[in-house]
Amino acid sequence: MTRAWTAALAVCAAVLALAAAPPPAAAQQKAKKAAAPASAAASTKAAPAKADYSQRFAQVCAACHGANGRSDMPGVPVLAGQPSLYVVTQLFLFREGRRNNEAMTAVAKTLTDDDLRGFSDHIGTLPPVPAPPPATPPDPARMAKGKALADQHKCLFCHGTDLGGGQQVPRIAGQREEYLQASLRGFQSGKRAAYSQAMPSAVSQIPVDDLDTLAYFAARFPGPAATGK
Repeated sequence: MTRAWTAALAVCAAVLALAAAPPPAAAQQKAKKAAAPASAAASTKAAPAKADYSQRFAQVCAACHGANGRSDMPGVPVLAGQPSLYVVTQLFLFREGRRNNEAMTAVAKTLTDDDLRGFSDHIGTLPPVPAPPPATPPDPARMAKGKALADQHKCLFCHGTDLGGGQQVPRIAGQREEYLQASLRGFQSGKRAAYSQAMPSAVSQIPVDDLDTLAYFAARFPGPAATGK
């Protein structure tokens, strides 16, 4: 087993454990019930307040990522419609210094395990937000080529025929084109960290122009409706 695969498996194991672990507040509540507190009123009074991650998202994340999870800033990804397990994986990678982005690293390094779960769970509830209409209609020939490339390189196998993602696989339908382009190029060059070797392997032999066509296609692909997530 290569060192890259070993590291990838370690990240997956850590993230899955993080996602599966009950928050400390739940464990404390369970312990209180087992101890049979003197009165329900006393138990309620002693229970820790649950963090409101919708409010924390508005305070910490919305300035860049948008209040509804769709960013208007170039290079900042759309979070609306992303699976919570994918989000917690990326936050973990940022916190551990395995993904390189100065702004995200500065935020993520302050987050506890509970915060990673709380933010990712909230983001997982944000419904997909349609991309604004493009200035010009999509080029049919380029969209057809993008679809053919997505079929050829198994993009639809992992990301779904609707490009809606799921579990640790991101939704790429309607994602910002320049972000997709940078991500694909980063996976190919090794500058973008991956929690597994799936993406680096998938794009390793694809010409750069074809990567850009895939980004063009996915950014303009409508994807699943908000009611379908």
